[in-house]
Amino acid sequence: MATPMASRSTSAMLPTLLFILLLRSGHSPAAAFYLPGSYPPRYRPGEALAAKVNSLTSPSSKLPFPYYSLPFCAPQDGVNRAAESLGELLLGDRIETSPYRFSMLKNATAFLCRTDPLPPATADLLMSRIDDAYHVNLLLDTLPVVRYVKNLAVPGVLVRSTGFPVGVRADDGEYYVYNHLKLTVLVNKPRNGTTSAEALMATADAVELISFAGGNKDGGGGYTVVGFEVVPCSVEHDAAAIKGKKMYDELPARAAAGCDPSVVGMRVRANRPLVYSYEVSFVESGVEWPSRWDAYLEMGGAKVHWFSILNSIVVVAFLAAILLVILLCTVRRDLAQYEELGGEAGAAPQADELAGWKLVSGDVFREPSHPVLLCVMVGDGVRILAMAVATILFAALGFMSPASRGALVTGMLFIYLLLGFAAGYTTVRLWKTVRHGDSAGWKRVAWRASCAFPGVAFAVFTALNCVLWYNGSTGAVPFLLFAVILLLWAFVSVPLTLAGGLVASRVRYVEYPVKTNKIARQVPAAQCSPWVFVAVAGTLPFGTLFIELFFIMSSLWLGRVYYVFGFLLVVMALLVAVCGEVSVVLTYMGLCVEDWRWWWRAFFASGSVAAYILGYAVYYLVFDLHSLSGPVSATLYVGYSLLMALAVMLATGAVGLAASFSFVYYLFSAVKVD
Repeated sequence: MATPMASRSTSAMLPTLLFILLLRSGHSPAAAFYLPGSYPPRYRPGEALAAKVNSLTSPSSKLPFPYYSLPFCAPQDGVNRAAESLGELLLGDRIETSPYRFSMLKNATAFLCRTDPLPPATADLLMSRIDDAYHVNLLLDTLPVVRYVKNLAVPGVLVRSTGFPVGVRADDGEYYVYNHLKLTVLVNKPRNGTTSAEALMATADAVELISFAGGNKDGGGGYTVVGFEVVPCSVEHDAAAIKGKKMYDELPARAAAGCDPSVVGMRVRANRPLVYSYEVSFVESGVEWPSRWDAYLEMGGAKVHWFSILNSIVVVAFLAAILLVILLCTVRRDLAQYEELGGEAGAAPQADELAGWKLVSGDVFREPSHPVLLCVMVGDGVRILAMAVATILFAALGFMSPASRGALVTGMLFIYLLLGFAAGYTTVRLWKTVRHGDSAGWKRVAWRASCAFPGVAFAVFTALNCVLWYNGSTGAVPFLLFAVILLLWAFVSVPLTLAGGLVASRVRYVEYPVKTNKIARQVPAAQCSPWVFVAVAGTLPFGTLFIELFFIMSSLWLGRVYYVFGFLLVVMALLVAVCGEVSVVLTYMGLCVEDWRWWWRAFFASGSVAAYILGYAVYYLVFDLHSLSGPVSATLYVGYSLLMALAVMLATGAVGLAASFSFVYYLFSAVKVD
């Protein structure tokens, strides 16, 4: 039990630990993943290790399927589901026990099983999965299995990928299954039985340095798993060598002597059984446990990310220069002329002496069309933007470890739920402002804010989930999880949204610096529709993020790893700056031609970037996802792309409206009109 002194020591050491983790995060993408209190499991020589299996996945099909939907060997004690988080279930992970078991530091070649003769339907299903390039995903101590293959474009270079194919279709048109695995487990035994990271953890907790040997009292310590590799083979086993063998019986080396990835042997045929086996070898590695994820999270193209940031900085600087010209030159000159006219007449200048934005001072804060919809969209946008910033920040600091599968999605969901208060507050505060302090009907507005985007997202999610259900995919969310999500929305999100609206209804509203005329001023006819400029304005925010968008799309749809959240956080900040500047420039251009209807244009000036993101999603589908097979996968892609574009539109639109409102408020605060 921790003593009070130990607790004080822990509190004193926590900032130091966080500082050390942040420093190390610049050298290793996984260095900040294991926070104090997270200790590595140690295995003594001879101790049992058991691999697990995840869903079968494919780069060409977005429908994950259960591992045991194909004729694979099952464990002797039956298949058991592993405990999974909310994020894992939403991602379609179904982690189950596997028959692959071995002992620490004991190299072995073992027989697994001989299946029953394959019924024609099962053989056809297996061949269909091979055609769709489905992969088997093994896990050992939370590490996915890794396969290295030759890069055909660059000779002598190996390409790393997680998982391995179910089988292959040979040049002769026959199908072969990978039925023998050459597994390599990389292990590490720290000197003196512990690592420097573990010593730091124990010191931070002000407790005695404990042994991680799993109960070993001889001080010898244990081994940690730091890598898991596979070479899949298709082997036609020697019938005499496997005759009478039971699961885990030792196989002679000659039984799998034909294990060559370039040679196939186990053909898939109806009414014929399949034979499975594996061999495992243990190799000591110098990689320490806190750095074992580096091999998985290493991403090339750092120069490309820096180019993206520099490109965004140039765009921000260009727009900032335009704003400086507007504010320091044009607006200041107009205000000086305005004051001179007022001083000469002894009073405020008359309307015929004014021009441009000064003429619309009596209409600039007039209530926009469809005010409820605007307030709800801005409130949801603030919520989405805050969720994105908080999630990226926590991920960049290493609090959402890849070792905790689904942690990113789980954290994102709960942050979104808790930010219901921000959505309700922003929606009602804006509603009260556009109605000049009248908060009547705030409950209705707050309720719509709690249902608008969540309702659209839930409807799209339900429709796509029904497609997954119909196809028997593990990506389909169970009915119980549906109920849990609805309960979280009803008892967490909605009350917090209403509470935020209640607080906003009692807060003093923002008083406008000028009065609004009772009769609206007629807007002069424009030579060109202002919505043309709104549509074009979205190119600037899109230019800020399109490079990072490519990496994100590749992570979502091609199974590539994306964990450079530091770059993404910088790009997010630059995107917010560009959206605000673009919206302010277009708002000022509209006011200069005496068009006071700026509310919606300010929202869509920055929100129009969503249209370009949607267009890029179509381009990505046609040119980068050309291997995507079937209308079901295309439907999933289009559905989630529409949802992503809607979320981006709301978030960037909220930024644009906030920036334009601040600009217009500042601009007309200096105007005095009788």
